[in-house]
Parts: sequence; C-alpha cells; structure tokens
Amino acid sequence: MPTTLKPIESYRNDFSFRNSPEAIKRFPFPFPEDQYMYSVNIEPATPGAPGSVYEHWFDIDEHYRSEVAERAQVLSRDPDRCLVMPHMQQAAWDTLEMLMTHLSQDYPQWFSLQRDGDQWLWINRALDLQQAFTFGDASSLPYEPLEYITRQIQGDFALLDQRENNLWMDAGMVTGPADWSLKFDAGMSFTEWHAPVPMAHQMGVFDRALKYLMNIQVDHPVRRLNWTMTINPRLDTSSETFHEWGHERSSVTAENLAKLVHLRVELQFLARLPRSNALMFSIRTYLISLEELVTQPQWACRLHRVLRDLPDELADYKGLSQYRPLVVEWLRQFDPEMAACSA
Repeated sequence: MPTTLKPIESYRNDFSFRNSPEAIKRFPFPFPEDQYMYSVNIEPATPGAPGSVYEHWFDIDEHYRSEVAERAQVLSRDPDRCLVMPHMQQAAWDTLEMLMTHLSQDYPQWFSLQRDGDQWLWINRALDLQQAFTFGDASSLPYEPLEYITRQIQGDFALLDQRENNLWMDAGMVTGPADWSLKFDAGMSFTEWHAPVPMAHQMGVFDRALKYLMNIQVDHPVRRLNWTMTINPRLDTSSETFHEWGHERSSVTAENLAKLVHLRVELQFLARLPRSNALMFSIRTYLISLEELVTQPQWACRLHRVLRDLPDELADYKGLSQYRPLVVEWLRQFDPEMAACSA
C-alpha cells in the first residue's frame, strides 16, 4: 500500500491517468518468456514480496481514489453493471465479509472493521466513510451488500455459483471489463462465456481450468495473469461502450503510439466463499503506457518479441491487428537481439 494515495485522475475524456515510477516498478508484467501462448497458468495465491501486487489478496495502490471515482461514474450511467441474482444473496454477504476483513487487516491505516455479533462498524478513511450496519440485513446499508463494498475497492468482481459440474456467472460488479459484458454473460456457464476465445478450446485449456477451479478450497485461493492492449488508459472497455472506444484503435500512429497504446494486465484471483460455496472471481486491472513500460528495458525487449511472434488468431481476438505492426516496429529499437530477454 502506498503511503499516499494520488488525487483523482481520469480514465476517460482527458485521460489524466499516469503511473508513478513506483507504480511502474510494481506493475505485474505478464510474460515469463519471449513468446506467448494460452495456458492454464494458475498458481496458489501465496503472499508475495512486500510492496508487490501479490503481497495481499486484494491490492490497493496509488490509483485507489481514481478507480473508485471511475466506478461511480460508470454506475451513474449504467446501474446494471452490478447484478445479483436472487439465489446469490448469501454469496454477496460472503464477499462483503471477505473484502472488509482483508482490507482492514492488510491496510489498517485506511480501513477498519469492528464486529459485535451481527452489528458491524465499517470505517474507510481513504474515502472518509463510516457505516454501522447489521450483517445480513441489506436495508441497513445504503446499497445492496455486493454493490456497497465493491464501490470501495479496485477491480471487477464476478460471483460464480457452482452446480451441475460447472461454474455459473450469476452475480457481479463489472465496470471496467476488457471487451465483455456482465449483462450479456450473466447466467452463462464457464464453458459458455469462454466460447469466443480462439485456439484454447482445441488445446483443452478451459477443460483443465474448470476442473481445477471447482476444486478450490476455502482459504486456498489461486491467481493468474491475463493481458490485452488498450488504446488510452481507458478502464471501461465494455461491450456496451464499444461505440465510444472501438474507433480509437485506428487512431494509432508511429508518432503517438508510445502515449496511446497501453498494456492492460489483469491479476485474476479466485477464492472460495465459505457460507455460500460460490467462487469469488476478482479481476484487478493494471494499465501501463508503452512510454512508461520501456523504462524497464527487459520488458521492452520481451514485449517486442511476444507481439512480433503472436499468432494472428490471438492478435485478432485481443484487438491488436490494426496497430500491431506499428507497435512491433517501434519496440524493435529496444530489442538488442540477445539470446533471450531477461525475465
């Protein structure tokens, strides 16, 4: 957790979002090798190095106030970005408890939670909020429990009901997705919402992943990284708003790409909720411009090779095809043609 939280920056309009040097150094660069292909790449979510994005279950960083403000703006335009099916109410309370417990334990300078039976007091000093409520009674909160707590945390959340040997996306708060929609995917199975992904099905990636995820136990969460690229530091690249951002892909030139093109990395975290037995799937998104990324020479070298050799099907799926040649050519100057880029 940074000692200070930055003033609110924007993920739209003037795009004032920037990473400090400290945020750049802790960015979760997703490529362990000079090439990329889909894999399950799930690992136990054991505590990482102090100060890293892996130190705690839920990472709070310098952009906290900016992301919370962005979420509120999205919800003011489209309240349906938060959705909870009736049978997922217990999972929503599970999620509230998990988030409040970990935030108060891991970031006591900003959050605290006091419990007296079902009478709870939540204090969020970062946002100057204080709320007394009765656990289990939604009428004692200003919003439904899932919406209340996820309005105060970075990242998107999907709650997955486990039944019929599958996982079903039956609740969530999703205001910053990478070209998908909670409203469209709600009620779908794990198999159905991953259907658009090319190549991975033939490789059996999702069959293995589903089997693994359904066996996650309480207090033994797992994590993985996913990535794509985004034009401008825009968090809300949802299917609903494609008309607002899709055209930006054609605005990339050799002169502006260092500022416009951003590597977008999702730290995906899955934990079993103890009361409901649902899976909580958090998607914490990190953005870094190419201009910022190339301050780390090994990353610049490796990204050049990954994008240069990326299969066309994956480039199309990730929306990179229009500007990939420009980016690869620009990154070539940072590749010394060593045997391999250092990790």
